[in-house]
Amino acid sequence: MIIRILGEGQYDVADHALDRLNELDSALDAAVEAGDEAAFAGSLTQLLDGVRTAGIAHPADSLDESDLILPPADATIDQVREMLSEDGLIPG
Repeated sequence: MIIRILGEGQYDVADHALDRLNELDSALDAAVEAGDEAAFAGSLTQLLDGVRTAGIAHPADSLDESDLILPPADATIDQVREMLSEDGLIPG
């Protein structure tokens, strides 16, 4: 799966890493729903770090289509709220 972090780039993430990323996504979703800015900031950082750790960065000039798009590290809670679906940012 190819995951893009806006403003940063794309990462190839193996399917076996998605369970952990979904856990992090659920925590982010809960923080957004609660309007908890502190929990939101920590959860967003953990999710993006999880993608960076589990994934392999694509070359900057790569034009591959992304399967998922995640917000940038400096996104606000309102920006992330607009990106959320029923399944969070990462379906599953």
